Amino acid sequence: MVEILLAILILISGIAIIIYSSLKAVKHSAILAAALGISPLIIGITLVSIGTDISEIFNSIISCALGHGDIDVGDSVGSDLTQLTLVFGLLPLITGIIYVNRKDIIILGACEILSLIVIFSIVEKGYITRLNAILMVGSLGIYIWLIYNANKESILQRVEMIEKIEAPKSKKFHLLIALLGFGGVTIASFMIVESVIFISSLLSIHEYIISFFIVAVGTSLPELAVDINALRMGHHSIAIGDIVGSCIVDSTLSIGIGQALFPQEVTAALAVPTVLYTLIASFIVFILVATRQKIDKKAGLVFITLYFLSYVFLFSFLGYT
Repeated sequence: MVEILLAILILISGIAIIIYSSLKAVKHSAILAAALGISPLIIGITLVSIGTDISEIFNSIISCALGHGDIDVGDSVGSDLTQLTLVFGLLPLITGIIYVNRKDIIILGACEILSLIVIFSIVEKGYITRLNAILMVGSLGIYIWLIYNANKESILQRVEMIEKIEAPKSKKFHLLIALLGFGGVTIASFMIVESVIFISSLLSIHEYIISFFIVAVGTSLPELAVDINALRMGHHSIAIGDIVGSCIVDSTLSIGIGQALFPQEVTAALAVPTVLYTLIASFIVFILVATRQKIDKKAGLVFITLYFLSYVFLFSFLGYT
């Protein structure tokens, strides 16, 4: 009992550290980049596309380096589902109605659906080759171009914020904090992966399940925090762009980077149905949002229901043991 409680404590602590460290790493990297004269537009695009996904990216690298590809895929796909259903569902309940541009959500949604289809076609083999992973990571460039064209308001808002940044400290200070932030993310990722492996072994619960349902929720918290702030300031497109853009990163860079460096096998019996469910849930979310051009409390409750139905789908219909 003591061992499992300690492992759970380490998992929770790891998630808390990775959230805090990733925010510090991204913030001070942006300030440093601005101080070095890097284009605010480039920084803005980077923040929009991968800023809140640092945790998933590092989890991918660490888990694959340790030989646990299921944790990589489970966390990345689980983050997709969590953000598009649970996070999308909670936002209107917390901040009120979110208005959406139909064209933007169709473009962003199409990118996400396509990336999930690619994942489905790959994981059904039970492994991800290095070439597959490299292609997944490389495809992010195409998606970023599409995201930029469909989400210019979000990026330009961030560019304006970056242009106003004044570095009160030296460049060395921001470099140090950024490095410490990335160091914290690395250590926290190791804590999370090791605790998942231990809990999985002790409770005889597959590590894919723990990653898909528990770790994914923890690593999705930065998106929820960022989007609540954006919505309270009236920036609806920023919130939508962050969520869907983050999902696209999860479906390309986050899931592929670890596999590109350290190719690993994946449990197809669990990966295939969860990716399929995420694909179907995503399609429902995008169709509903594009049709209504808003996310209100009714839609929010539908999305949250879709999230919790995934538990029923996995444990009941698949007969998981």
